Amino acid sequence: MAFGAESTTDEVLQGIRLDGKHAFVTGATGGLGIETARALASVGASVTIAGRSAEKIDAALSTLRSEVPGASFDGQLLDLASLSSVADAAKSFVGRAQPIDLLINNAGVMMCPEGQTADGFETQFGTNHLGHFALTAQLLPALAPGARVVTLSSGAHLRGSVDLDDLNWQSRDYDPNLAYAQSKTANIWFASELQRRHGDRLLSLSVHPGVIQTDLARHLPKAVVDGMRASFAEAGIVPKTVPQGAATTVWAATAAELAAHGGEYLLDCQRTRPTTAEDPRTGFAPWAYDQAGAEALWPRSEELTGVPFA
Repeated sequence: MAFGAESTTDEVLQGIRLDGKHAFVTGATGGLGIETARALASVGASVTIAGRSAEKIDAALSTLRSEVPGASFDGQLLDLASLSSVADAAKSFVGRAQPIDLLINNAGVMMCPEGQTADGFETQFGTNHLGHFALTAQLLPALAPGARVVTLSSGAHLRGSVDLDDLNWQSRDYDPNLAYAQSKTANIWFASELQRRHGDRLLSLSVHPGVIQTDLARHLPKAVVDGMRASFAEAGIVPKTVPQGAATTVWAATAAELAAHGGEYLLDCQRTRPTTAEDPRTGFAPWAYDQAGAEALWPRSEELTGVPFA
C-alpha cells in the first residue's frame, strides 16, 4: 500500500505487529514523540519515553497508559543539552539489559535564541545533533541485531548546510534560522554516516515529519510564527496533524521495504528525490548526501562530545 503526506500513524501500522520489540523514543512527553510512542505500543511494542522533566514524563505515561491499556511503558530522564545527563540516561538503560529494537531520535529545539548547552555548544547543534550522537553511541551496546535508528531531521535543512569550521557559531553573527538548518543537515549526515559505519548491525534513516503545529516553535515571536504560516499557505503547504506528522517516523521504523535503503532521508512516508527549480521545497538539498562532509563531521562529533562509537 502506498502512503503519503496525509497518512496517519495508525494507517501506516495496519497489519504490523511489534510484539516482543522495544522502542526508546526521545522527546516523548508531547507532540510527535508521544504520538510515536502511542502508535508503536498500539501494535505490541514496549516503549521507553525519554524527556527532561520527571513531571512531564509521569503525565505522559498516565496519558499513554489510558490510551493503550495493557501496553508496557516506562520513562527515562534525559536532557540532550547536557552530556552528563545523556551519559547517565544511557548507563541507566544499558544496565537494564533490555535490547532496543527501535531507537527514535525525535527530540529537538527549533530557532531558539542564541545560547549554549550545559557543555558550551550552540544550543540547536548541541541538542539536536551532538546530544543524539552521544546518546546513540552510548546506547549502541543495547541495540538489538537489526535494530532501526530513526533520526528526525527537517525540511529546514534546505536553508543551509553545515559549516565545519564554525559549528558553534563563534565566527558568525548568530542566525537562529540558519543554526536550526545546520543542526537538521547534521541530523541527515549523522543518519547516513551511521549507516555506512554500522550498517552491518543496524538500519539508520532520517525523516522530515512535515509542517506540524506543536510546541517546537515556542521560542519564536508570534509575528514570526504568523509569517511562517502565511508563507506556507502561499506555497500551498498544508500543515499536518500530529498523527500525520509522526507517520513518516513510524513508517521508517517498521516498513519492510526500507531494509535496502539505509541512510536515506524520508518525507511523507516516501523515499525522497532532490529538490528541483519547479519544486524547491520537496525533497533533499544538494548537500544532504555530502559524504565527505558527513565523514568529517563524525570525528569532530566524537571529539566535541568525548564519546567515541565502539
